[in-house]
Amino acid sequence: MAPQTWSAQPPPSISVRSAVHLRDIGAATVNDLAQTLALSRTSVENAVSSLVRRGLVVEAPATGGRGAGRPARHFQFHRSAGAVVGADIGVASIRVVIADLAGAVIAQRFFPGVDQQVGGAAKLSAVIADIRATLADAALPATRVRAIGVALPGIVDDAGHVVTSVIIPEWSGVDIGSQLHAAFGCPVAVDNGVRLAAVAEHHLGVAQLVDDVLYLSVGNRISMGLILGGRPRRGMHNVAGDIGRLAFRGLNAQTGQILWRTAATAQEVFEQAATGDAEAQDELDAFVDEVAHGIAMLIMTVDPAMVVIGGGLSAAHEQFLDPLRRAIPQHIRLPFEIPVVEARLGADAAAHGALVHAFRRHSGAVHGIDGMPVPLITPRDAATTSRTRARETA
Repeated sequence: MAPQTWSAQPPPSISVRSAVHLRDIGAATVNDLAQTLALSRTSVENAVSSLVRRGLVVEAPATGGRGAGRPARHFQFHRSAGAVVGADIGVASIRVVIADLAGAVIAQRFFPGVDQQVGGAAKLSAVIADIRATLADAALPATRVRAIGVALPGIVDDAGHVVTSVIIPEWSGVDIGSQLHAAFGCPVAVDNGVRLAAVAEHHLGVAQLVDDVLYLSVGNRISMGLILGGRPRRGMHNVAGDIGRLAFRGLNAQTGQILWRTAATAQEVFEQAATGDAEAQDELDAFVDEVAHGIAMLIMTVDPAMVVIGGGLSAAHEQFLDPLRRAIPQHIRLPFEIPVVEARLGADAAAHGALVHAFRRHSGAVHGIDGMPVPLITPRDAATTSRTRARETA
């Protein structure tokens, strides 16, 4: 991994620079750090001593050295000193991921959604129970959790309060973050799920090298998130990007739910079209053209460098994504094309975006020092995830 680059002002402290080097590059001696960071040995030694006292850095196991004399002490980032939780709360499923302090996901679980619970309190209790179950599976006590990030459907203000949610109406006006803080005793960062899915695709997904991204989730509903200048765009009233039900005609005006005519679900429409049903194919063609028209309108408004398509329909390449790519230029008719790509993280995007949000919003609480940048979140490998899913569905 390349060394962390800095753009924020003021410049990071020596402690932060040392910690980031040990986290992102690997174990090093004080002399190594001083030479790499172009700092005096004394200042680096003081910084490392401070990091050791805070528990963020530990002495690495001694390695056999050559020659006489005591080998130089190596220090390493204490990635297991704490953990950060990301939770994606939906009506159909709840996804919980846990990462160590270096950003590696060490546990991941999937649970039934909150629609199985009656009332706002019961829904919240289910989320708390799911987080606790994931911690227990990872053999992590709740006291090790430094921060929690939460993605949920609804308009969420910058302080993390749910202004309104048509998907989970019982939580409208509720400070979900404070409720979870009371349950786990750590800071909580809450934001809109599609916005955090866009954050995840920008931070660790398909749009890592692009700072102006239009993220569109197309599944049961159509919803959107924006990354502009490398940061999620909230807007004055925290509704930037909440345009799905307006930009795309034929949706439920309240929820953005896609309304199908020839079958009850998208899957059924796609299956019927694939078997030669002309009416279903006509509806699918009209849907693709409508989505292309809406995206073209958004492209001309925002002028992004990339359009990322997430949600359940993004994986339907031949029937949806490929025709969509061909249709968008027909609506724009400009001498350039903006890449339209499938999201890399799929249904896991919002939970991983919640991790990024927690690391970013509560960096001081997570690391014990201010100014630490968000680590590169590393999802669990596909094989491990498959084994976990198999155990949970057995």
